[in-house]
Amino acid sequence: MTLAKDIAQHLPYLRRFARALHGTQADGDARVMTTLEALVADPSIFERDLGERVALYRLFLDRGPAESSGATAAGASAADRNLDALTPLSRQAFLLRTVEGFSLAEVAAILNMPVVETADLLDRAGREIAEQVATDVLIIEDEPIIALDIEAMVQELGHRVTGVARTHKEALALVAAKKPGLVLADIQLADGSSGLDAVNEILRSISLPVIFITAYPERLLTGERPEPAFLITKPFQQDAVKAAVSQALFFDRRAGRQAA
Repeated sequence: MTLAKDIAQHLPYLRRFARALHGTQADGDARVMTTLEALVADPSIFERDLGERVALYRLFLDRGPAESSGATAAGASAADRNLDALTPLSRQAFLLRTVEGFSLAEVAAILNMPVVETADLLDRAGREIAEQVATDVLIIEDEPIIALDIEAMVQELGHRVTGVARTHKEALALVAAKKPGLVLADIQLADGSSGLDAVNEILRSISLPVIFITAYPERLLTGERPEPAFLITKPFQQDAVKAAVSQALFFDRRAGRQAA
């Protein structure tokens, strides 16, 4: 099997990881493209003995910040220029462990660090999450048990839940009653309506971060249309949702400061 075939199945998830780090689809995809270009130029840099997925993520994090088509005079996007500040090593470790599902040993291999130091990084990331600024959260989810789980996690992080919507119509009504600072949305809703359509309509009136939670992430990671930067796969781990909430609010807060 060729190297291209070996890594192809992992690319949608690497793109998800890249977007979570950078906060946007464009910057995340640009970073992935830089990684692939380096691999094409010199296949020997791929450490196959680590396993294809671990080696791919390690190579990705070894690459320098990517230039984007919307580069500034300095030659890089704002997210790229501030990558070190926006995404410290502890945050990378936490996303690798909780969102991407790597074991502690695999995270250590990707970061090229001892396991003990990697564990310390994960502890540090947990403390960072606890320091996030509280906000109002709208949950769009038609499964009651899942909605309750998400609500409990959100409240555990110190945020407030403005309501749980089971349909497109309910979501819009809740937003009209109280504007949230974050939305967590499923794709397929109780009455056959679309959570994606509801989110798009919400975003036409207000700007806020959105995290999609779906059993079929590959349907949103096709590369053929605008895609979410924050995407959680069902069945999800609690830490994965918490990490995504932290990242989404982190980038949203930074964007607000830059615009001020």
